[in-house]
Amino acid sequence: MNQIDLKGRVAVVTGGAQGIGLAISERLLQSGARVVIWDIDAARMDAACAALQAFGPVRGQVVELTDDSAVAAATAMTVAADGRIDILVNNAGITGGNASTWELDPVVWRRVIEVNLVAPYITSRHVVQQMIKGGYGRIVNIASVAGKEGNPNASHYSASKAGLIALTKSLAKEVATKGVLVNAITPAVAKTAMFEQMTQAHIDYMLGKIPMGRFLEVQEAAAMVAWLSSEECSFSTGAVFDLTGGRSTY
Repeated sequence: MNQIDLKGRVAVVTGGAQGIGLAISERLLQSGARVVIWDIDAARMDAACAALQAFGPVRGQVVELTDDSAVAAATAMTVAADGRIDILVNNAGITGGNASTWELDPVVWRRVIEVNLVAPYITSRHVVQQMIKGGYGRIVNIASVAGKEGNPNASHYSASKAGLIALTKSLAKEVATKGVLVNAITPAVAKTAMFEQMTQAHIDYMLGKIPMGRFLEVQEAAAMVAWLSSEECSFSTGAVFDLTGGRSTY
């Protein structure tokens, strides 16, 4: 494992209690950062923090990420406890299941947009102000190849991730001269708990699109995020980094 230097940095990882978020939290800790996990699942978050303590200082905070006031309070509490926030990884997300666009319940459709797009806007809105004050920051948004290509039977998820890519580009240009860099990654699917929300036909469809013939390993996503969170990433902002095993080469 290559060593990324994040010593002394304070990182917030949303949805960091499982899946890709858990792997990211572990990698940032291994790189020397202090990690604060913002998650809605208190029990899972406590278990994750207990396991992650072997790698470095980590704590969790229960936050409803779609609630502006809750995120404002979480930001203030993190800054009060740790002095600042240097890194924000907007990882929390849901798939909302699979169905044709006309069969998806509008309530489900809206909830996917709220969690996958509105929540990263809200967290970025509050955290970036702290980063601007400190003159330094790294924001990494976990989008998806679905946001580039649009997966059938996943219009809600695809639309939310396309929106997240656009949010990344817009925010990056707004803070480009303030020491804050904003980038996104677009993974192909990895075997995580999200598989439980997908049909087998959809899983098979996604695997069939990957030239490498395998799913993404969560550690591979974590490695990319660690570099994007570091000072070594110094001239990339508003960029979208591919993690699809050759499916998407643009």
